[in-house]
Amino acid sequence: MDFKKFSNLIMIEQTLFALPFAYLGVLFADGKNISTWILVTIALVAARTAGMSFNRAIDAEIDAKNPRTKDRLIPRGEASRDQVWIIGIISSLALIGSSYLLNSLCFYLSFAAVFLLFTYSFFKRFSSSSHFYLGFVESAAPIGGYLAVTGEFSIVPFVLGIAILLWIAGLDIVYALLDVDFDTKEGLYSFPSAYGEKKALVASGICYILSFGAMIGAGMITGKNMPFWVALACVAFIFIYQQKIARSGDIGVALKKFFKANIYVSPLLLFGTLIDVFL
Repeated sequence: MDFKKFSNLIMIEQTLFALPFAYLGVLFADGKNISTWILVTIALVAARTAGMSFNRAIDAEIDAKNPRTKDRLIPRGEASRDQVWIIGIISSLALIGSSYLLNSLCFYLSFAAVFLLFTYSFFKRFSSSSHFYLGFVESAAPIGGYLAVTGEFSIVPFVLGIAILLWIAGLDIVYALLDVDFDTKEGLYSFPSAYGEKKALVASGICYILSFGAMIGAGMITGKNMPFWVALACVAFIFIYQQKIARSGDIGVALKKFFKANIYVSPLLLFGTLIDVFL
């Protein structure tokens, strides 16, 4: 498999989008050791690659039926399930290995992380709470980044984790609006297919509000200064814009603007926290 196909398989842009989650955890733990940053990067990239590989292999038949996903590599015949499973397994081992080099707590938790990455794809087959399960999986990034530095539990990484969990859940609920008809036809579960578009948008809005509240809480607990709060104010404007745009016009057109705005959230949080910690 060449790099272009590999990057398409794992959606490399989403890996770049997720990296700041882990880095936020490192920064909130005041981590400044370069080796920790490198190992956290390896662990996050490995985790994302494993998760996307498992998802593509497990959902290959569903993807082939869905007009939105029928052009993915496995349905197109440009990659085999066996190839993708191997990539997922190797990436899982890379996650476990890099966690071992960080500290014993990260090593033990890495097995739970692999379990979460593997099981996420099954969730939509029996529960409309799959959006929150995805958020739970993503919340491991800031929690893991924090624990990579400290090697011990505290309240801070879990407040960060809750912020990411709710944000991603709210985001994914809106994203699921694209597949309402398909999910209903195939007997798959999502919040929009179970409760309708209006209630889905209300749930997404509540998730965003609670996520923002958790971000404020994390900043207050750790005594963050002006750079962090300026970044958070920018995030508030983006959140409001996203929720407004999700309720306007054609959902397909709206979601393009929705996700275009979303790419700025994690870099803003990272940049504000970075300046706060180092300057």
